[in-house]
Amino acid sequence: MSAVLHSAPKYASNEGVMDALCEAISVWLDHAEDAHGEIILTVKRDAIADVLQILRDEHSYQQMMEIAGADYPERAERFEVVYMLLSLTKNHRIMVKCSTDEATPVPSITGLWPNAGWLEREVFDMYGVVFSGNSDLRRILTDYGFEGHPFRKDFPMTGYTELRYSEEEKRVVYEPVELPQDMRTFDFLSPWEGSDYVLPGDEKAGEPEPEPEAEEVEEKPPVDGVEFDIEEGDDT
Repeated sequence: MSAVLHSAPKYASNEGVMDALCEAISVWLDHAEDAHGEIILTVKRDAIADVLQILRDEHSYQQMMEIAGADYPERAERFEVVYMLLSLTKNHRIMVKCSTDEATPVPSITGLWPNAGWLEREVFDMYGVVFSGNSDLRRILTDYGFEGHPFRKDFPMTGYTELRYSEEEKRVVYEPVELPQDMRTFDFLSPWEGSDYVLPGDEKAGEPEPEPEAEEVEEKPPVDGVEFDIEEGDDT
């Protein structure tokens, strides 16, 4: 049986790709790098839709595989929106990034890839990034009435609300998170590391152990029934 040949290379190479892409989008390009074997292009936020369309139509990156977010609170534009493109004919992937803040929307690309609608909703839900032009921009992973955006670096690990089943109301209710006092003052020390508190049962360790009672030794009679008294100094 003859081997099946495919036009796409088995291993994609970045040789010459970055130069060609940078030249095509040079007007909107802020930065380009080859990191960990993958080309990353950082472009201006307002031109993201134009850049992605050029990459799709003129450079054969047909599929929008994923849209992700990242949060850098120390930056003025703290959020990065990362687009991951795949070329089926070239067997090659690239990443395109743009940055924004909490108030500035990013142009939606639902007109280029319909599947971007759900991907943009996920970034909005997790980070709070707004996409202008997305007609269905609502939460997709968190529950109804959820407050905040869980993937932001300043979002508390415990969240703001907790849910439980109420026997009185016979339904699930939402309540503010309340941590027990022992959770707030937990010192992260194990008993083997010299903690100051006494664990249940440890109070017994300070009590002195009772002395064992002396056992009475019972004298056994001689085997043959005859007793001999030997006085000291008697050699006979």
